[in-house]
Amino acid sequence: MNSLAIYPGSFDPLTNGHLDLIKRALQLYDKIIIAVATNSRKNTLFSVNERIDLIRNVTKEWDRIEIDTFDGLTVDYARKRKARIIIRGLRAVTDFDYEYAISLMNSKLAPEVETVFLMASNEHSFISSTIVKEVARHGRAVYNQVPELVNAALLRKYEEGL
Repeated sequence: MNSLAIYPGSFDPLTNGHLDLIKRALQLYDKIIIAVATNSRKNTLFSVNERIDLIRNVTKEWDRIEIDTFDGLTVDYARKRKARIIIRGLRAVTDFDYEYAISLMNSKLAPEVETVFLMASNEHSFISSTIVKEVARHGRAVYNQVPELVNAALLRKYEEGL
């Protein structure tokens, strides 16, 4: 079976939790598209191109990954790419409530597209991009929560005053 899955997100920045989900999803699907959202309502620290470069550099050894951007609804992007799976990570019950509501809407918009939830591994369940950015903003290294390349980019970004 040739299976394609989309892993959408802002990835601002890419964390070890994201990487863990990607590695685990590669055990389930033939190819993963890391789909970086460009129209997110979030104010991002890194530009879309910076996020793509960081992801590309961190995952360059993995051969079944594609990195792309999208604008609009994830389910529309999945249809456009002919992917039948959207991967979402869950860290806590609060994530589930939000993600479940989105998956129900997606199933109404595109019944052929399934949302697959992967639970965060114990060691990554507390990691969030928001918390990582807050710690880095105060000049503290976050290399246990993000790849070293991302840690350096975060610290540099805050040292430069954004």
